[in-house]
Amino acid sequence: MNDSLSSMIVPGVLWGLVLFSVVSWAILLVKSAQYLRQKSQNKQFSKAFWGAPDLLTAAEHASQYPGSLARIASSGFEALLVDESPRTTQQLAHTINRSDRLERNLRQQIQKERRSLENGQAILASIGSTAPFIGLFGTVWGIMEALQSIGASGSASLETVAGPIGHALIATGVGIAVAVPAVLIYNFFLRRLKLASADMDDFAHDFDALASRSAFSITRQAIAKTTAAVREAS
Repeated sequence: MNDSLSSMIVPGVLWGLVLFSVVSWAILLVKSAQYLRQKSQNKQFSKAFWGAPDLLTAAEHASQYPGSLARIASSGFEALLVDESPRTTQQLAHTINRSDRLERNLRQQIQKERRSLENGQAILASIGSTAPFIGLFGTVWGIMEALQSIGASGSASLETVAGPIGHALIATGVGIAVAVPAVLIYNFFLRRLKLASADMDDFAHDFDALASRSAFSITRQAIAKTTAAVREAS
């Protein structure tokens, strides 16, 4: 292999590990902001939703607030909506079991929210699992180069051996230093994902219980009247 190319491998490994470290900390900042924003949005929506006097008013709140719980509620209300106009009373859509449709809508929306929260998790897992081996590769290559240089010089004294080999071992240390934070960040957000998923599942169960009280149906006309009343009151 070309000597100049060979001498660039260890520095390339080190710079690659530095890049991995930057990516890990960037994901930490981005996903921390994502979870904090979602927590604030869900708190505001939950307060408005559970403070609503009835399901119709809650349906209006679902369209006004952002956040994962608001989107889950909106998908649920879409499954419950019934158009009472005479021209649609005989449509095939009205024969669908709304309870099953509600369950499907809620489950699908929860999966969408989970996929959004899972963004970046695979990158962290990959960095945490591969960084030590990449660092080890850099160390092995560096030691190989050091031994070749020592052999060429014909000197095997401690001063001659310790410097190049010690420099090569830096790559392994850097690889471990990159992998440990990546694994810790991954585990931290994995825990947050499980908690967020549990909150969404709990809300979906509660929403299903509320929907059963209204026979799994609400009308567009009733929502329109409620919306008009809310706007007049404000």
